[in-house]
Amino acid sequence: MALWMETGSEPNTQSEIADLDAITALKESAALELKEKGNQYVKLGKKHYADAIDCYTKAINQKALSDPENSVIYANRAHVNLLLGNYRRALMDAQEAIKLCPTNVKAFYRAVKASLSLDLLGEAKSYCENGLERDPNNEELKKLARQIDAQNSEREHHEAQVSKAVATAKHLVSAIENRGLKIGKAVFQELTGLRKPILDTNNILHWPVLLLYAEVMSSDFIEDFCETDIFSAHLDMMFSESCPPLPWDKENNYTREAVELYYEAGSGVCLPKAKFLSYLLEGTVGSHVESIGDEEKDVIECSHDVTSAGKGSSKWVKVNEKRTLNDVLKEPNLMIPGIPVFYVVSKRSSFYKEFRDGKWSLPS
Repeated sequence: MALWMETGSEPNTQSEIADLDAITALKESAALELKEKGNQYVKLGKKHYADAIDCYTKAINQKALSDPENSVIYANRAHVNLLLGNYRRALMDAQEAIKLCPTNVKAFYRAVKASLSLDLLGEAKSYCENGLERDPNNEELKKLARQIDAQNSEREHHEAQVSKAVATAKHLVSAIENRGLKIGKAVFQELTGLRKPILDTNNILHWPVLLLYAEVMSSDFIEDFCETDIFSAHLDMMFSESCPPLPWDKENNYTREAVELYYEAGSGVCLPKAKFLSYLLEGTVGSHVESIGDEEKDVIECSHDVTSAGKGSSKWVKVNEKRTLNDVLKEPNLMIPGIPVFYVVSKRSSFYKEFRDGKWSLPS
């Protein structure tokens, strides 16, 4: 029996032709047997999936079957790879199956499933549409088509929300930059959480403001401090006679006429725009945006360097209650640590002199 022949040569005798036919028949039989064996392994469950793939691979390597028959085997191997979570391999097998037999609807179905698992919605939609062209009544493909449409709608909605969040954050950065405000690294986030400033439709900033009672390091919040509001208006409400005293203020030192506000004059650098944008996007649908744009890599323009108070002077600067929030935030020695932070002290407290003399500092 002629088991091999020189490359390019053709069988000349009936005996050679018969030998080659016999070899082809044996290889074809072996390939079909391996295919069926692979199918049996699939039915035996997950522990035998690797055996099934091995059988399908050996059947393909026989190179003895027709394109449509090999297409079925590739589609079968794609099915097992899907079951194993090997989605990229499943997609490659399904693609090869489609290439060998463009009418193999199961191959299109498995290409759709693999594409969906890889979050390739465009490819999934294309394979699904092509599969339905060949079998318009295929219920499984119809179901996948509805799933793809729903996921596309959800993705488009999400992308629109992300774009809106990023645009809002960029608009907020521009508004802060145009006002000449200086934003540094956020601090006290364990107290402030995800609170951020808001720019309203009239282009007015509304800040959440953290108030720290330096004497006891207790905190309070003004949730919406409009930049055009003066400080006294908020203090009048917070320390009105109708409000109960602070629970820790046993000597009733913190009354309206006794409290003063201070900010910390310090040194620092303004945040790069990209970092500030990332901070503003925390807690929003845009929090996972990786690239915001090259134009945002610059540092937010500061009209003045932020430097410490002069030698011999206190780092605590008293706030004039008759000024607006925006006016105070524009002070050249004030760096906003994410959101504005002011310190509340009482003139009646023994702590007052220590604070005013600059002998008190934030706990480390």
